[in-house]
Formats: sequence, C-alpha cells, structure tokens
Amino acid sequence: MAKTPNRPTLQHVADLVGVTKMTVSRFLTNPDKVSKPVQQQIANAIETLGYIPNRVPNILSKSNSKVIGVLVPSLSNQVFADVINGIESITREAGFQTMFSHYGYSEAEEEKSIESLLSYQVDGLILAENNHTKRTLRMIKTAGIPVVEMMDIDSTPIDLAVGFDNVAAADSMVSAMIESGCRQIHYFAARMDTRTRLKQEGYIQAMNRHNLDTNIQATSTASSVSVGSELAKDLILQFPDADGIFCTNDDLAIGAFFACQKLGISVPNQIAIAGFHGLDIGQVMTPKLATVVTPRYAIGQITAKRLLNRIHDEEIITPIINLGYRIELGESLKSRTI
Repeated sequence: MAKTPNRPTLQHVADLVGVTKMTVSRFLTNPDKVSKPVQQQIANAIETLGYIPNRVPNILSKSNSKVIGVLVPSLSNQVFADVINGIESITREAGFQTMFSHYGYSEAEEEKSIESLLSYQVDGLILAENNHTKRTLRMIKTAGIPVVEMMDIDSTPIDLAVGFDNVAAADSMVSAMIESGCRQIHYFAARMDTRTRLKQEGYIQAMNRHNLDTNIQATSTASSVSVGSELAKDLILQFPDADGIFCTNDDLAIGAFFACQKLGISVPNQIAIAGFHGLDIGQVMTPKLATVVTPRYAIGQITAKRLLNRIHDEEIITPIINLGYRIELGESLKSRTI
C-alpha cells in the first residue's frame, strides 16, 4: 500500500464548498470566524473528501517523514509496554522515529488520534485494534499508507495483521482447567473491549463443548489487581461452590488470588485460578500463576518489520501472521479426583 498522490488538499475542500482556501483555513483554525452555514458546508466537505489537515510544511511533506504512528489503548499497561519495546527495537535500527498515541479503548478517541498522526504525514501506522469507525477507515484509505493491525488475527485486516488467536487461546486455557478437574469455572472480564470479548467467546466455547454451565463476572471498569480482588470476593459470596476462575488478564487473576488468600481459600486445592498474557509478576508468585503466555515483544518486532517492508514496497505474500501462544499450567491449577 504505497502513499497515494491524490490526498485531498485544502483547495479540494474549498472548491467543493465554493469558498477560498483562506476561508477553509480560517475554519480549521477557529470555526467561529466563519458563518454557521459555511461552517456546516466545510465540515460536510471535509467528511466527504476524507480531508486530513497537514501539519508538516510543504517543503518537508514531499519526502518520507521517517516517522511511524503507533496507537495503543494504554501506555501504562505492561502488555503494551512489551509490544512497544519490540516495535522500537526494529524502528530505531532502521532509522525511523515512532510517534505514540493512546486512546483508552475508545473507537472515537482512536479516530481523533489517527487524524492527528496522519496530519503529520507519518509513513505508516501500527494499530492495536481491528475495529474502527467508518471515518477512521476512510481517513486511512485516503492517506494511502501501510497499516499493520497487531494483537488479533480474527478478522480481515485493513492491510496486514500480526498477533494470535484470542478465542483459541482462551479455549485452550479453559480446557486445561477442565482437564485439571474444574467444573464450575467463572470468567472474570474487565473493560469489555474487543479482546476481552474474544476471550469470553473462547471460554464459552470450551465450557459448552464439555456441557458445563458458564458464568461471567464482568465490569466496565479498567482491569487491575484491586478489581480482580473485588470480583473474587463477590464470586465467593454468590457462588461458594465455584472451583475455577479464568481471567481476561493476569492483573485480575493476581487480585483474585490475593482475595482467596485473605479469605482462607486454598489455591489451587479449593479453587483454581488462571490468567492471560504471562506477566512476570504472575510467574514469580507462589503458587506460580497458570496463564496464557503471549509473544508480545515478538509481536512488536514482527509488526515493525512488516510495516517497514511495506513502506519500502517489498512484496508481502501472507497478509496475516499468527505467532501463537503457550499455555503455562503453573501451580494455580491442580489435578483432582472428580
């Protein structure tokens, strides 16, 4: 996907509305300086054309910027910190700079961030989602630059994708819990973003295959150790016979473990706990946390390599790369006689 030479300009917007470039520029700088009817006409024209403001001087915009835009839902989440480190290990060596933005798991905020990054004439985009607003997709198409969507491979990508199958990974972990003897496994879900829902699908899939009842403890708040602790306390009060907890990430799982420890519930003898992503803290705690280990650093590296290949117009035969996952049984699962 090479850069398109037909990216809409200020003049295209002005011509469509029937005003001067100065009027459009004035609207973009301060809409109140333009009459209300013209404001609406210009806004409509920008939407129709997919116009993206250019914050780069003309003398610079005629060549590659050597800058890559990277959007992640959170800059503080350890999962994405590992991915970012992987990306920069490649881009730095190639002489490219990275421009980061986070969108708090909001498609609307992602749209704003992408508009901002595109206005700086970035050479390519790395996105951590594969669900986008219609306007986001239109802007990306208009920009005509390479795009790699990472972390998920469950849908047709805009251009390229690197990640793993979240549904299959969750199914594998829940199946391991069932094989260890669990029969009343509950799923802890936070924020309810796309990946949390995919893991939920995998959980339901595994439970249904074994003819077991499903139960989902969900919250719209951000995932954290404290949230996992609260979900576990509520679970134990409502479902004292629960014998397994599968969590959308390790934060929730560690919180659930601390809650059980505080309540005098033995893990894994009375209740098994499993997480997702294989964060370091879960692998050094006692008992060692059962989890899905995901190749986050490698995802970042391969994503960056694929994007640079595309920027350099190298042929890419396979648009989707599945880097897989590994099930770590740890010590928070235990084989039991049923």
